[in-house]
Amino acid sequence: MSAFSQKVALLTGVPEERLERLAGGDLSEVLLLKRPDGRCTVAKGGPAVSVEAAMLRALAGAGIPAPSVEGEHEGVLLIEHISNDGVFSPSAWSDIGRVVRALHQRTGDDYGWPADYRLGTVELYNRQTGDWAFFWAQRLISTASVLDRPWRERVAALADRLPDVLPQKPVASLLHGDLWSGNILVFEGKLAALIDPACCYGHAEADLAMLTLFGEPPKEFWSSYGLLEPGWERRRAVYQLFPALVHLRLFGANYAGLLDRLLSSQQC
Repeated sequence: MSAFSQKVALLTGVPEERLERLAGGDLSEVLLLKRPDGRCTVAKGGPAVSVEAAMLRALAGAGIPAPSVEGEHEGVLLIEHISNDGVFSPSAWSDIGRVVRALHQRTGDDYGWPADYRLGTVELYNRQTGDWAFFWAQRLISTASVLDRPWRERVAALADRLPDVLPQKPVASLLHGDLWSGNILVFEGKLAALIDPACCYGHAEADLAMLTLFGEPPKEFWSSYGLLEPGWERRRAVYQLFPALVHLRLFGANYAGLLDRLLSSQQC
């Protein structure tokens, strides 16, 4: 077993043989704890578990299904285990659309988040501001900052144009921040929970762009989510650039083609 599992066993009193490694966990170690009374808890590692705990509480406070936080201790986040059958049926997608719309209807005064956050080794720019195009430009530039010069220059060129591409003052919606199917748990035809948030307040289209980066939700999602703002399809690639940059940094050159395609679509 790992040093993390030893820490979890010591912290919780659950023997290591009752710890089960969960699928996923690309960016942090994730374990399932089977307690003697039959309850199950998920233990996650990471460099900013207190920030993730605050984000999960923010989702729950907005009425969004999310795992409850059971504890946070020195790099270990303990959260409720949520049943997930993995069946993305039309009714499940309809429920997801309804809940994501409700999430985006929870609004803030500024864009960003009170604390920076990390996805693996990628630090997310979250500094709060009242200028959305500026916020998104800084997030793209900071995420691209460690890439080779040609990538940095292309991203910087696009960032200079964002005031003409993005709205300056869209509604500051509460965003999940890493909304893809792997972070959506479904059970018996309904959304069971949104997990692994990277929250900030921003333009709702950023979440939708992430959700459509590697596939397209069916019509049931869009019907339930409701109307999109004019120009959404033109802005989508700009918002997809952020997760594409994160994937290139975390998982390597296999995502270079995706990033090149998105930048080229903006003539950069």
